[in-house]
Amino acid sequence: MSKLETDSIHAGLVPEENLQALSLPPISTGVSYKLPAFGSKLFDALLMENDQAAHVYSRWSNPTVRVLEERVAALENAPATVAVASGMAAISALVFTFLSAGDHLIANEVCYAGAVELFAVHLPRFGIEVSLVDTSDLDQVQDAVRPNTKLIYIESPVNPLMKIVDIGACAAIAHAAGAKLAVDSTFATPVLQRPFDIGADFVIHSMTKYLNGHGDALGGIILGSGQDMLRIRREMLVHLGGALSPFNAYLILRGLASLQLRMEKHCASAGQIASFLEAHPKVEKVFYPGLESHPHHSLAKSQMSSMGGMLAFRLKGGLGAAITLAEKVKVFSYATSLGHPESLLFYYPTDIYFESAAYYNQEQKSRLRDWAGDGIMRASIGLEDVETLQKDLDQALRRRYWKSAAGNLLYPLVKRSLSTK
Repeated sequence: MSKLETDSIHAGLVPEENLQALSLPPISTGVSYKLPAFGSKLFDALLMENDQAAHVYSRWSNPTVRVLEERVAALENAPATVAVASGMAAISALVFTFLSAGDHLIANEVCYAGAVELFAVHLPRFGIEVSLVDTSDLDQVQDAVRPNTKLIYIESPVNPLMKIVDIGACAAIAHAAGAKLAVDSTFATPVLQRPFDIGADFVIHSMTKYLNGHGDALGGIILGSGQDMLRIRREMLVHLGGALSPFNAYLILRGLASLQLRMEKHCASAGQIASFLEAHPKVEKVFYPGLESHPHHSLAKSQMSSMGGMLAFRLKGGLGAAITLAEKVKVFSYATSLGHPESLLFYYPTDIYFESAAYYNQEQKSRLRDWAGDGIMRASIGLEDVETLQKDLDQALRRRYWKSAAGNLLYPLVKRSLSTK
Protein backbone atom coordinates (compact mmCIF):
# COMPACT_ATOMS: atom_id res chain seq x y z
CA MET A 1 0.00 0.00 0.00
CA SER A 2 1.15 3.55 -0.75
CA LYS A 3 0.87 6.16 1.99
CA LEU A 4 -2.16 7.64 0.21
CA GLU A 5 -3.91 4.27 0.09
CA THR A 6 -3.20 3.75 3.79
CA ASP A 7 -4.26 7.25 4.83
CA SER A 8 -7.51 6.97 2.86
CA ILE A 9 -8.49 4.11 5.19
CA HIS A 10 -6.85 4.93 8.51
CA ALA A 11 -6.08 8.65 8.86
CA GLY A 12 -7.97 10.46 11.61
CA LEU A 13 -9.46 7.32 13.15
CA VAL A 14 -8.71 6.52 16.79
CA PRO A 15 -9.85 2.92 17.47
CA GLU A 16 -10.10 3.52 21.20
CA GLU A 17 -12.72 6.20 20.51
CA ASN A 18 -14.56 3.85 18.17
CA LEU A 19 -15.04 1.08 20.76
CA GLN A 20 -12.20 -0.86 19.05
CA ALA A 21 -14.39 -1.43 15.99
CA LEU A 22 -12.51 -1.87 12.72
CA SER A 23 -14.99 0.24 10.81
CA LEU A 24 -15.91 3.81 10.06
CA PRO A 25 -16.34 6.13 13.05
CA PRO A 26 -19.79 6.34 14.63
CA ILE A 27 -22.16 8.93 13.24
CA SER A 28 -22.22 11.52 16.02
CA THR A 29 -25.60 13.22 15.83
CA GLY A 30 -25.29 15.30 18.98
CA VAL A 31 -25.77 19.03 18.49
CA SER A 32 -24.35 20.26 21.82
CA TYR A 33 -21.49 18.80 23.87
CA LYS A 34 -20.64 18.86 27.56
CA LEU A 35 -17.91 21.45 27.95
CA PRO A 36 -14.56 21.05 29.74
CA ALA A 37 -14.02 22.50 33.20
CA PHE A 38 -13.10 26.18 33.40
CA GLY A 39 -9.56 26.62 32.14
CA SER A 40 -7.48 26.60 28.95
CA LYS A 41 -9.39 23.70 27.31
CA LEU A 42 -12.69 25.53 27.75
CA PHE A 43 -11.29 28.77 26.36
CA ASP A 44 -9.74 26.93 23.38
CA ALA A 45 -13.13 25.41 22.62
CA LEU A 46 -15.17 28.60 22.98
CA LEU A 47 -12.70 30.83 21.13
CA MET A 48 -11.83 28.19 18.48
CA GLU A 49 -8.13 28.77 18.96
CA ASN A 50 -7.25 25.13 18.32
CA ASP A 51 -8.52 22.76 15.61
CA GLN A 52 -8.35 19.90 18.13
CA ALA A 53 -10.34 21.77 20.78
CA ALA A 54 -13.26 20.16 22.55
CA HIS A 55 -16.53 20.20 20.59
CA VAL A 56 -19.03 22.87 21.61
CA TYR A 57 -21.76 22.85 18.96
CA SER A 58 -22.02 20.80 15.78
CA ARG A 59 -22.07 23.82 13.49
CA TRP A 60 -18.58 24.57 14.81
CA SER A 61 -17.17 21.05 14.82
CA ASN A 62 -18.35 17.46 15.09
CA PRO A 63 -16.54 14.20 15.93
CA THR A 64 -17.49 12.41 12.69
CA VAL A 65 -16.72 15.46 10.56
CA ARG A 66 -13.36 15.89 12.30
CA VAL A 67 -12.26 12.39 11.28
CA LEU A 68 -13.11 13.28 7.69
CA GLU A 69 -11.21 16.57 7.91
CA GLU A 70 -8.12 14.86 9.26
CA ARG A 71 -8.27 12.14 6.63
CA VAL A 72 -8.51 14.54 3.68
CA ALA A 73 -5.76 16.70 5.19
CA ALA A 74 -3.53 13.62 5.29
CA LEU A 75 -4.31 12.80 1.65
CA GLU A 76 -3.48 16.35 0.51
CA ASN A 77 -0.47 16.73 2.81
CA ALA A 78 -2.19 19.83 4.22
CA PRO A 79 -1.68 21.38 7.65
CA ALA A 80 -5.40 21.89 8.36
CA THR A 81 -8.83 21.81 6.81
CA VAL A 82 -12.49 22.73 7.25
CA ALA A 83 -15.27 20.51 5.88
CA VAL A 84 -18.52 22.19 4.86
CA ALA A 85 -21.90 21.35 3.39
CA SER A 86 -21.04 21.51 -0.33
CA GLY A 87 -18.37 22.51 -2.80
CA MET A 88 -20.03 25.91 -3.25
CA ALA A 89 -20.09 26.36 0.53
CA ALA A 90 -16.32 25.82 0.45
CA ILE A 91 -15.80 28.38 -2.31
CA SER A 92 -18.08 30.91 -0.61
CA ALA A 93 -16.39 30.46 2.74
CA LEU A 94 -12.99 31.02 1.14
CA VAL A 95 -13.82 34.23 -0.71
CA PHE A 96 -15.94 35.80 2.02
CA THR A 97 -13.24 35.13 4.62
CA PHE A 98 -10.32 36.56 2.69
CA LEU A 99 -11.86 39.22 0.41
CA SER A 100 -13.41 42.53 1.45
CA ALA A 101 -14.67 45.64 -0.33
CA GLY A 102 -11.82 47.16 -2.33
CA ASP A 103 -9.96 43.85 -2.77
CA HIS A 104 -9.35 42.22 -6.16
CA LEU A 105 -9.84 38.62 -7.25
CA ILE A 106 -8.41 36.97 -10.38
CA ALA A 107 -10.24 33.80 -11.41
CA ASN A 108 -10.71 31.35 -14.27
CA GLU A 109 -13.03 32.89 -16.86
CA VAL A 110 -14.59 29.43 -17.15
CA CYS A 111 -14.87 27.17 -14.12
CA TYR A 112 -17.67 25.51 -12.20
CA ALA A 113 -20.76 27.54 -13.13
CA GLY A 114 -21.75 28.29 -9.54
CA ALA A 115 -18.27 29.61 -8.81
CA VAL A 116 -17.92 31.87 -11.85
CA GLU A 117 -21.41 33.31 -11.27
CA LEU A 118 -20.60 33.98 -7.61
CA PHE A 119 -17.43 35.77 -8.67
CA ALA A 120 -18.82 37.73 -11.61
CA VAL A 121 -22.38 38.50 -10.49
CA HIS A 122 -22.36 38.67 -6.70
CA LEU A 123 -18.90 39.66 -5.42
CA PRO A 124 -19.02 43.04 -7.24
CA ARG A 125 -22.22 43.82 -5.31
CA PHE A 126 -20.07 43.80 -2.17
CA GLY A 127 -17.39 46.05 -3.64
CA ILE A 128 -14.97 43.25 -4.55
CA GLU A 129 -13.27 43.72 -7.91
CA VAL A 130 -13.09 40.65 -10.16
CA SER A 131 -11.03 39.87 -13.25
CA LEU A 132 -12.01 36.75 -15.18
CA VAL A 133 -9.14 35.56 -17.39
CA ASP A 134 -7.97 32.45 -19.18
CA THR A 135 -5.67 31.24 -16.40
CA SER A 136 -4.06 28.68 -18.74
CA ASP A 137 -2.48 31.77 -20.38
CA LEU A 138 0.03 33.01 -17.82
CA ASP A 139 0.40 36.37 -19.58
CA GLN A 140 -3.28 37.03 -18.92
CA VAL A 141 -2.86 36.14 -15.27
CA GLN A 142 0.16 38.41 -14.89
CA ASP A 143 -1.47 41.29 -16.77
CA ALA A 144 -4.56 41.09 -14.52
CA VAL A 145 -2.57 41.64 -11.30
CA ARG A 146 -3.31 44.90 -9.49
CA PRO A 147 -1.94 46.44 -6.30
CA ASN A 148 -5.11 45.31 -4.48
CA THR A 149 -5.07 41.71 -5.78
CA LYS A 150 -5.55 39.43 -2.78
CA LEU A 151 -6.48 36.06 -4.30
CA ILE A 152 -5.95 34.13 -7.53
CA TYR A 153 -8.46 31.32 -7.98
CA ILE A 154 -7.90 28.54 -10.50
CA GLU A 155 -9.25 25.14 -11.45
CA SER A 156 -7.05 22.48 -13.01
CA PRO A 157 -8.28 20.59 -14.93
CA VAL A 158 -10.83 23.27 -15.82
CA ASN A 159 -14.53 22.39 -15.75
CA PRO A 160 -15.87 21.75 -18.40
CA LEU A 161 -13.27 22.77 -20.99
CA MET A 162 -10.52 20.46 -19.70
CA LYS A 163 -7.80 23.10 -19.93
CA ILE A 164 -4.78 22.61 -17.66
CA VAL A 165 -3.43 25.51 -15.59
CA ASP A 166 0.18 25.78 -14.45
CA ILE A 167 -0.26 25.72 -10.67
CA GLY A 168 3.35 26.46 -9.80
CA ALA A 169 3.56 29.44 -12.17
CA CYS A 170 0.26 30.89 -10.90
CA ALA A 171 1.52 30.48 -7.33
CA ALA A 172 4.66 32.42 -8.22
CA ILE A 173 2.60 35.24 -9.76
CA ALA A 174 0.30 35.36 -6.74
CA HIS A 175 3.09 35.38 -4.17
CA ALA A 176 5.09 38.03 -6.05
CA ALA A 177 1.99 40.24 -5.79
CA GLY A 178 1.48 39.52 -2.09
CA ALA A 179 -1.63 37.46 -2.91
CA LYS A 180 -2.59 33.84 -2.29
CA LEU A 181 -3.41 31.04 -4.72
CA ALA A 182 -6.50 28.82 -4.38
CA VAL A 183 -6.82 25.67 -6.47
CA ASP A 184 -10.05 23.76 -7.03
CA SER A 185 -8.63 20.28 -7.54
CA THR A 186 -11.95 18.41 -7.65
CA PHE A 187 -11.32 16.82 -11.07
CA ALA A 188 -7.85 15.60 -10.09
CA THR A 189 -8.34 14.53 -6.45
CA PRO A 190 -5.34 14.07 -4.14
CA VAL A 191 -4.56 10.84 -6.01
CA LEU A 192 -3.57 12.62 -9.22
CA GLN A 193 -2.43 16.10 -8.14
CA ARG A 194 -0.94 17.68 -5.02
CA PRO A 195 -1.28 21.47 -5.37
CA PHE A 196 0.35 22.25 -2.00
CA ASP A 197 3.53 20.58 -3.20
CA ILE A 198 3.78 23.10 -6.05
CA GLY A 199 2.89 26.32 -4.28
CA ALA A 200 -0.86 26.53 -3.61
CA ASP A 201 -2.06 28.26 -0.44
CA PHE A 202 -5.56 26.78 -0.51
CA VAL A 203 -7.03 23.65 -2.06
CA ILE A 204 -10.75 23.10 -2.52
CA HIS A 205 -12.69 19.93 -3.31
CA SER A 206 -16.32 19.32 -3.96
CA MET A 207 -16.37 16.09 -1.95
CA THR A 208 -19.72 15.35 -3.59
CA LYS A 209 -17.73 14.14 -6.59
CA TYR A 210 -14.76 11.74 -6.55
CA LEU A 211 -13.96 11.81 -2.83
CA ASN A 212 -17.43 10.49 -2.08
CA GLY A 213 -17.57 8.52 -5.29
CA HIS A 214 -21.09 7.14 -4.91
CA GLY A 215 -23.27 10.10 -5.87
CA ASP A 216 -25.19 10.08 -2.61
CA ALA A 217 -23.75 12.83 -0.37
CA LEU A 218 -23.07 16.55 -0.73
CA GLY A 219 -19.93 17.91 0.84
CA GLY A 220 -17.10 20.40 0.35
CA ILE A 221 -13.71 20.97 1.92
CA ILE A 222 -11.10 23.74 2.13
CA LEU A 223 -7.48 23.01 3.03
CA GLY A 224 -4.71 25.42 4.01
CA SER A 225 -2.61 26.68 6.89
CA GLY A 226 -3.76 26.17 10.46
CA GLN A 227 -4.22 29.91 11.01
CA ASP A 228 -6.24 30.37 7.81
CA MET A 229 -8.47 27.39 8.50
CA LEU A 230 -9.23 28.56 12.04
CA ARG A 231 -10.20 31.92 10.58
CA ILE A 232 -12.59 30.25 8.09
CA ARG A 233 -14.09 28.16 10.88
CA ARG A 234 -14.63 31.17 13.16
CA GLU A 235 -15.72 33.71 10.57
CA MET A 236 -17.61 31.76 7.92
CA LEU A 237 -18.52 28.28 9.10
CA VAL A 238 -20.01 29.64 12.30
CA HIS A 239 -21.57 32.78 10.80
CA LEU A 240 -22.76 31.54 7.41
CA GLY A 241 -23.78 28.16 8.78
CA GLY A 242 -22.73 25.83 5.97
CA ALA A 243 -22.04 22.92 8.33
CA LEU A 244 -21.53 19.42 6.94
CA SER A 245 -24.00 16.79 8.11
CA PRO A 246 -22.32 13.96 10.09
CA PHE A 247 -24.32 11.52 7.97
CA ASN A 248 -22.72 12.93 4.82
CA ALA A 249 -19.30 12.91 6.48
CA TYR A 250 -19.79 9.22 7.20
CA LEU A 251 -20.74 8.48 3.59
CA ILE A 252 -17.75 10.41 2.24
CA LEU A 253 -15.41 8.58 4.63
CA ARG A 254 -16.78 5.33 3.24
CA GLY A 255 -16.00 6.52 -0.27
CA LEU A 256 -12.46 7.60 0.56
CA ALA A 257 -11.47 4.04 1.40
CA SER A 258 -11.70 3.08 -2.27
CA LEU A 259 -10.53 6.40 -3.77
CA GLN A 260 -7.16 5.18 -5.06
CA LEU A 261 -8.61 2.09 -6.72
CA ARG A 262 -11.54 3.97 -8.19
CA MET A 263 -9.31 6.66 -9.67
CA GLU A 264 -7.12 4.05 -11.34
CA LYS A 265 -10.19 2.64 -13.07
CA HIS A 266 -11.63 6.06 -13.95
CA CYS A 267 -8.32 7.14 -15.49
CA ALA A 268 -7.68 3.94 -17.44
CA SER A 269 -11.18 3.92 -18.94
CA ALA A 270 -11.19 7.64 -19.72
CA GLY A 271 -7.89 7.31 -21.58
CA GLN A 272 -9.27 4.49 -23.72
CA ILE A 273 -12.52 6.30 -24.44
CA ALA A 274 -10.70 9.53 -25.31
CA SER A 275 -8.65 7.67 -27.92
CA PHE A 276 -11.77 5.94 -29.22
CA LEU A 277 -13.65 9.23 -29.57
CA GLU A 278 -10.69 10.98 -31.20
CA ALA A 279 -10.84 8.40 -34.01
CA HIS A 280 -14.65 8.43 -34.31
CA PRO A 281 -16.08 9.89 -37.54
CA LYS A 282 -18.90 11.67 -35.67
CA VAL A 283 -16.57 13.51 -33.28
CA GLU A 284 -14.89 16.77 -34.22
CA LYS A 285 -12.46 17.29 -31.32
CA VAL A 286 -11.60 15.61 -28.01
CA PHE A 287 -10.15 17.39 -24.98
CA TYR A 288 -8.42 14.97 -22.65
CA PRO A 289 -5.05 15.89 -21.09
CA GLY A 290 -3.74 12.37 -21.69
CA LEU A 291 -3.98 12.78 -25.46
CA GLU A 292 -0.91 14.16 -27.22
CA SER A 293 -3.30 16.35 -29.23
CA HIS A 294 -4.29 18.27 -26.09
CA PRO A 295 -2.63 21.72 -26.11
CA HIS A 296 -1.59 21.31 -22.45
CA HIS A 297 -0.54 17.66 -22.59
CA SER A 298 3.07 18.29 -21.48
CA LEU A 299 2.01 20.50 -18.58
CA ALA A 300 -0.53 17.91 -17.44
CA LYS A 301 2.15 15.21 -17.42
CA SER A 302 4.41 17.44 -15.32
CA GLN A 303 1.89 18.16 -12.53
CA MET A 304 -0.49 15.18 -12.60
CA SER A 305 0.38 11.54 -11.95
CA SER A 306 -2.44 10.38 -14.23
CA MET A 307 -4.89 12.19 -16.48
CA GLY A 308 -8.21 11.74 -14.71
CA GLY A 309 -11.67 10.41 -15.44
CA MET A 310 -13.11 13.52 -17.13
CA LEU A 311 -13.05 14.44 -20.80
CA ALA A 312 -14.87 16.76 -23.17
CA PHE A 313 -15.57 16.59 -26.87
CA ARG A 314 -17.16 18.49 -29.73
CA LEU A 315 -19.60 16.70 -31.98
CA LYS A 316 -20.03 17.05 -35.71
CA GLY A 317 -23.60 18.21 -36.06
CA GLY A 318 -23.73 20.53 -33.04
CA LEU A 319 -26.86 20.63 -30.92
CA GLY A 320 -28.73 18.09 -33.02
CA ALA A 321 -25.98 15.52 -32.58
CA ALA A 322 -25.86 16.30 -28.85
CA ILE A 323 -29.61 15.67 -28.51
CA THR A 324 -29.27 12.32 -30.25
CA LEU A 325 -26.33 11.26 -28.10
CA ALA A 326 -28.02 12.39 -24.87
CA GLU A 327 -31.25 10.51 -25.59
CA LYS A 328 -29.89 7.39 -27.28
CA VAL A 329 -27.18 6.30 -24.85
CA LYS A 330 -28.22 3.27 -22.82
CA VAL A 331 -25.40 2.85 -20.29
CA PHE A 332 -24.33 6.47 -19.95
CA SER A 333 -26.82 8.77 -18.21
CA TYR A 334 -27.50 12.29 -19.39
CA ALA A 335 -27.01 14.09 -16.07
CA THR A 336 -24.97 16.72 -14.30
CA SER A 337 -22.32 16.01 -11.67
CA LEU A 338 -19.32 13.70 -11.96
CA GLY A 339 -17.23 11.14 -10.13
CA HIS A 340 -20.11 8.66 -9.79
CA PRO A 341 -19.79 4.91 -10.38
CA GLU A 342 -22.13 5.51 -13.34
CA SER A 343 -20.87 7.20 -16.51
CA LEU A 344 -22.48 10.61 -17.12
CA LEU A 345 -22.79 13.03 -20.04
CA PHE A 346 -23.78 16.69 -20.07
CA TYR A 347 -23.87 19.19 -22.95
CA TYR A 348 -22.84 22.86 -22.71
CA PRO A 349 -24.18 24.89 -25.71
CA THR A 350 -21.81 27.78 -26.31
CA ASP A 351 -24.63 30.27 -26.92
CA ILE A 352 -26.25 29.55 -23.56
CA TYR A 353 -23.27 28.98 -21.27
CA PHE A 354 -20.79 31.47 -22.70
CA GLU A 355 -22.14 33.92 -25.26
CA SER A 356 -25.28 34.83 -23.30
CA ALA A 357 -23.27 35.61 -20.15
CA ALA A 358 -23.11 39.36 -19.57
CA TYR A 359 -19.82 39.10 -17.68
CA TYR A 360 -17.83 37.98 -20.77
CA ASN A 361 -16.55 40.53 -23.27
CA GLN A 362 -16.47 39.87 -27.01
CA GLU A 363 -12.82 38.80 -26.98
CA GLN A 364 -13.59 36.20 -24.30
CA LYS A 365 -16.68 34.96 -26.13
CA SER A 366 -14.68 34.56 -29.33
CA ARG A 367 -11.92 32.71 -27.47
CA LEU A 368 -14.40 30.38 -25.79
CA ARG A 369 -16.09 29.59 -29.10
CA ASP A 370 -12.70 28.80 -30.62
CA TRP A 371 -12.23 26.15 -27.94
CA ALA A 372 -15.78 24.87 -27.43
CA GLY A 373 -17.19 25.34 -30.95
CA ASP A 374 -20.99 25.43 -30.93
CA GLY A 375 -21.02 23.38 -27.76
CA ILE A 376 -19.06 20.89 -25.74
CA MET A 377 -20.09 17.54 -24.30
CA ARG A 378 -18.57 16.75 -20.90
CA ALA A 379 -18.18 13.10 -19.94
CA SER A 380 -17.54 11.62 -16.51
CA ILE A 381 -16.28 8.10 -17.15
CA GLY A 382 -17.56 5.68 -14.55
CA LEU A 383 -16.60 2.22 -13.34
CA GLU A 384 -18.41 0.13 -15.97
CA ASP A 385 -16.31 -2.01 -18.30
CA VAL A 386 -14.81 0.19 -20.97
CA GLU A 387 -15.82 -1.96 -23.96
CA THR A 388 -19.49 -1.61 -23.00
CA LEU A 389 -19.09 2.16 -22.68
CA GLN A 390 -17.42 2.42 -26.09
CA LYS A 391 -20.17 0.37 -27.74
CA ASP A 392 -22.81 2.52 -26.07
CA LEU A 393 -21.24 5.73 -27.34
CA ASP A 394 -20.72 4.29 -30.80
CA GLN A 395 -24.32 3.15 -31.28
CA ALA A 396 -25.66 6.49 -30.02
CA LEU A 397 -23.29 8.57 -32.14
CA ARG A 398 -24.34 6.70 -35.28
CA ARG A 399 -28.09 6.93 -34.66
CA ARG A 400 -30.49 9.10 -36.62
CA TYR A 401 -33.21 10.80 -34.55
CA TRP A 402 -36.06 13.14 -35.44
CA LYS A 403 -35.42 15.34 -32.38
CA SER A 404 -31.97 16.06 -33.77
CA ALA A 405 -33.38 17.73 -36.87
CA ALA A 406 -36.09 19.49 -34.83
CA GLY A 407 -33.51 20.77 -32.36
CA ASN A 408 -31.39 22.32 -35.09
CA LEU A 409 -34.47 23.99 -36.58
CA LEU A 410 -35.80 25.37 -33.29
CA TYR A 411 -32.48 26.42 -31.77
CA PRO A 412 -32.31 29.77 -33.64
CA LEU A 413 -35.58 30.73 -31.90
CA VAL A 414 -34.03 29.90 -28.53
CA LYS A 415 -30.96 31.99 -29.38
CA ARG A 416 -33.10 34.98 -30.37
CA SER A 417 -35.00 34.66 -27.12
CA LEU A 418 -31.74 34.70 -25.17
CA SER A 419 -30.46 37.72 -27.04
CA THR A 420 -33.52 39.77 -26.04
CA LYS A 421 -33.17 39.10 -22.31
